[in-house]
Amino acid sequence: MTQNTVTRAQLSEAVYQEVGLSRNESADLVETVLDEISDALARGEMVKISSFGSFQVRKKGERIGRNPKTGEEVPILPRRVLVFRASHVLKNRINEIQDAVDAAQQTPQQARAAS
Repeated sequence: MTQNTVTRAQLSEAVYQEVGLSRNESADLVETVLDEISDALARGEMVKISSFGSFQVRKKGERIGRNPKTGEEVPILPRRVLVFRASHVLKNRINEIQDAVDAAQQTPQQARAAS
């Protein structure tokens, strides 16, 4: 599996190509959307994007952890964590793409054995 990362600049370029806004307007639009999502999560709100997934902030209570090197017990303070849950549409799309990649990488012998 390759380790590619989609950047803000790439998102802005995609908006520029697809929507036809100027590059500056596309960059501003991407920034505005990301800021709005970040602000909503900071306020503790859930962000749900149809056919993509939902982001939610969860509270974790205090617990006792262990230093793996020394074995010493240390308290882990309460905190808030961000959780993403992918929609079924996104999960299906990811699996369809992976199935196509897997099929393309099969040798003829593997394809005959699978059928």
